Amino acid sequence: MYLSSGRRPLEFGSKVSARLAHPYRDLDVIDTRAPRFNQAVIGTLALVAFLTGWWPLLGLLAVQFALGLTLGRRFCLPCLAYFELVQPRLGEGELEDARAPRFANTIGLVVLTAATVAHAAGLHTLGWALALLVAALALLAAVTGFCTGCEAYKLSCLLRGRPFVSCPLPVDPAR
Repeated sequence: MYLSSGRRPLEFGSKVSARLAHPYRDLDVIDTRAPRFNQAVIGTLALVAFLTGWWPLLGLLAVQFALGLTLGRRFCLPCLAYFELVQPRLGEGELEDARAPRFANTIGLVVLTAATVAHAAGLHTLGWALALLVAALALLAAVTGFCTGCEAYKLSCLLRGRPFVSCPLPVDPAR
């Protein structure tokens, strides 16, 4: 198979382009497509939990968020899938400041944890409402690129008198 330019062959598993930022070390920036991939996975699985009635899946998603947020992207399964399977074939997308997506993930963690606790307490209507909220917002972000949690982060910066300025850090070319 050849690239559209026809100049060099693209072998299975080869990198389309070199990464500007290392996905597991350069945590201040992130490929813009990575959060959307994560949102698609989380939204789909939250919807599957609702459709099947298996609410413990919501707790597993919350644990996954907690691991990714505390231990880093290497412990986030959707992140691993994106950075190891998808990005090497598509190439790295634009880099963006990682603070807003990280804040959105924190909100997802809180809401999924609340949904799990609600189910465990027998408040299934509340649990499913919270789960469907996560599914709807995550899938909206995955499809349109509008991330409600990211926008909430930017608004909170503005309200604190420190307007959010997304400026990816320059990457050291020696990496």
